Amino acid sequence: MSTANTRVRTPLQTAALIVGVVFLLVGVLGFVPGVTTNYDSLEFAGHTSDAMLLGIFEVSILHNIVHLLFGVGGVLAARTWSAARGYLIGGGVVYLLLFLYGLLVGHDSAANFVPVNDADNWLHLVLGVGMIALGLALSRRRASTRI
Repeated sequence: MSTANTRVRTPLQTAALIVGVVFLLVGVLGFVPGVTTNYDSLEFAGHTSDAMLLGIFEVSILHNIVHLLFGVGGVLAARTWSAARGYLIGGGVVYLLLFLYGLLVGHDSAANFVPVNDADNWLHLVLGVGMIALGLALSRRRASTRI
């Protein structure tokens, strides 16, 4: 009888996988009428897109694509410990920069190409802090068994 070589996903990798899957879900939901209100006003990019995910978060086609790509990145990063750590901490930094971007760029400015509103700004702050916290807290002790 042979023993199977089992691979264990670390908590850090699991966190990156969960975050990635959530971003994939958000990206898909951004294209679903009803879940995204004012869907008929969904534009490729810019502050003129009045589509709102869950009626709260301003989205555009570009915004949804970024969520999908960020989700794929998380799922792929979950394959290794170091990639998962980089995804969570690096992604957290990106979201903190998006929070600052949202504070500095006016909603009706042409520079607001993402687009973002106040709800997006607060969500970006929470995501940034949360992802960095997960990346740091779960990487304090590196597990010896990785996927």
